Amino acid sequence: MRISLTFLVLALASPAAALTPDEIDTAVYEGGALPDGQSGLTVKVQVLLDRAGVSPGVIDGYKGGMSESALRGFEEREGLPVDGVMDADVWAALGGDGAGPVLQSYTITAEDLGDLTDAIPDNVAEKAEMDALGYTRVTEKLAERFHMDEDFLVALNGDAAFGEGTRIMVADPGPRMEGTANRIEVRKQTQRAVIFDAEGAIIANYPVAIGSEQTPSPSGTVEVTAVAMDPTYSYNPDVNFVADGVTERLTLPPGPNGPVGSVWIDLSEPTYGLHGTPDPAELFKSESHGCVRFSNWDVEELAFMVSQGVTVDFVE
Repeated sequence: MRISLTFLVLALASPAAALTPDEIDTAVYEGGALPDGQSGLTVKVQVLLDRAGVSPGVIDGYKGGMSESALRGFEEREGLPVDGVMDADVWAALGGDGAGPVLQSYTITAEDLGDLTDAIPDNVAEKAEMDALGYTRVTEKLAERFHMDEDFLVALNGDAAFGEGTRIMVADPGPRMEGTANRIEVRKQTQRAVIFDAEGAIIANYPVAIGSEQTPSPSGTVEVTAVAMDPTYSYNPDVNFVADGVTERLTLPPGPNGPVGSVWIDLSEPTYGLHGTPDPAELFKSESHGCVRFSNWDVEELAFMVSQGVTVDFVE
């Protein structure tokens, strides 16, 4: 049988069909590892991990490094064999069969559409001239609120206009995890931050980006000294790094799309902190300038658990 080369190229180039809400809510676990690529089952597992306090990063339905590391974190906390592979025991511990819907309906409000930033320049000096480094799209704002990848949110809702009154489907990650942190382990090899209470139990576990060989994260043990919500960012090329060739000191305005996102947790090691990021989808693929980056929603959750004096151990 002869196959047209043009047809073959088009077939290979055509994107896979987007997942539908029904495919996600009706997904069931029938054994084995999570499917390769994107699947409704992986969306469901990511949401259940998030509800359990073990963040998968952005909810996007793709099997990948962040989801595997989250499974490992959940297995560790539950006392299961730690291999990062989905199995019947993990599914049962997540409450999979009885978990109910992992998506919810949401109607877009005028408030959602308000307080957006027209555009954010690339140059650090131009950013410093702005009033805020806010969300530039309602889809970006809503994706972060519901812990989702923005492209996945858009694809899940087909031709939705995302205007006021539009009803959309979003992930349902559940309420914010609560607890009192006593110690944090930043595990450099696995790129996870693990939060422990005073009894040594794991409260939460988050994916993070850490420093590179050129700009490494701290070593050893430090402490939390302060927590700032919606912080400004002090750009000091004399101490940290030079960006865009700008050599003067600047103060960048606050906002979720700022260099440190929506939260700064200051550490006793000068100039270092735990903070958010404007690019949550790139979190597990990128390196920081030495600080520890979280998604904005994860570090916001953490901010309510920590206080001055909490120990942060950097584990090699």
